[in-house]
Formats: sequence, structure tokens, C-alpha cells
Amino acid sequence: MNFDPDSTAVIVVDMQNGFCHPDGSLYAPGSEDVINPIQNLLERAREAGASVVFTRDVHPPEQFEDAHYYDEFDRWGEHVVEGSWETEIVDELDVREDDHVVTKHTYDAFYQTDLEGYLDTHGIKDLLICGTLANVCVLHTAGSAGLRDFKPVIVEDAVGYVEEGHKEYAVEHSAWLFGEGVELDDVEFE
Repeated sequence: MNFDPDSTAVIVVDMQNGFCHPDGSLYAPGSEDVINPIQNLLERAREAGASVVFTRDVHPPEQFEDAHYYDEFDRWGEHVVEGSWETEIVDELDVREDDHVVTKHTYDAFYQTDLEGYLDTHGIKDLLICGTLANVCVLHTAGSAGLRDFKPVIVEDAVGYVEEGHKEYAVEHSAWLFGEGVELDDVEFE
């Protein structure tokens, strides 16, 4: 699958210590396993001149104190709390000065963030989405992208998960409803 680097961004979703490091509160080995494939994709994208965006899931300690229903701490326990080591992108991924970093507070990287404005300003139309977790933040970000008329393409072998079936579900659901999937080796930049 060919991508024009001038109108493509790689979106690296939540590759943070809290999810990808064995000491993280929501560590998933499947997330740690995709660090090298993501770094490979980043190197190829940067060499071609494509944009790179990292998302960080960060929760202020008081975020869910007055929640009526949506309370991630109740569902998952406290995780990636603002100011903690867990919120940092894993050391193995090279975040550069010209990369755009989006701090989000929900599963969806577009919800109440500057992501859409950044993509529009830079003429981005196609999104190569990788990161973690497949059936949570990756899927919700991809769906939100499709609803905003971006083309979300999930890089299937660069997506972390808790269970293999979660990844399969996310990729199949995305392809069926609003996006596409591609293997890392099949990503080409024109």
C-alpha cells in the first residue's frame, strides 16, 4: 500500500511505560512486543518525510472524582497518572523535537485535543495508526479519525494487545466499518 509522505502521518498511540514496561500498572506483553516494529515504521516514515505524532494517555489524579459513569480508575485501577513515570513514552522509541505529541485523557486521541487541528494544518489525510491497546485506544482513535474524514489504516503487526483475539477484533472491526489494515512490510512511501 503506497502513501504520500506529504499527506501521511504515523500516529503512535500510547506507547508508554504504564502499558509497555513490565513495571507498568497496565503492562501488556503484547504492547512491549511491538516496540521494534513501531521503531522500524518510524524510521521509514521519517526517511520519507512523513509526519509523526505520538499520543500519551494522561490522567490528572482528580479526573474521575465527580464522574457519573465514565471512570477509568474504577474500571482499570489508577494508571498513567499525571506526573508519573508511567506517562512517559518508552525509552526505546525515539521521540524527536519535530514530532507532535498529543496528551489525551480518554481512549480517543481526537477528543478534546489539538490532533485534528494539527493534521488539518499540515495537510494530512492518511493516518498509519500503530501503538496500544488494539481494541481500546487504537480502535477508538481510528474510528474517530474515520468520522473526521481521515483515512485510518491500522498497521496490524505494530499494534499491542492484552489478548491476540483483541487485536484480531480491532483490525477486523476497523476494516469492516471505517478503515483499512496493512502489514508493516506492505507499507510503502511514494
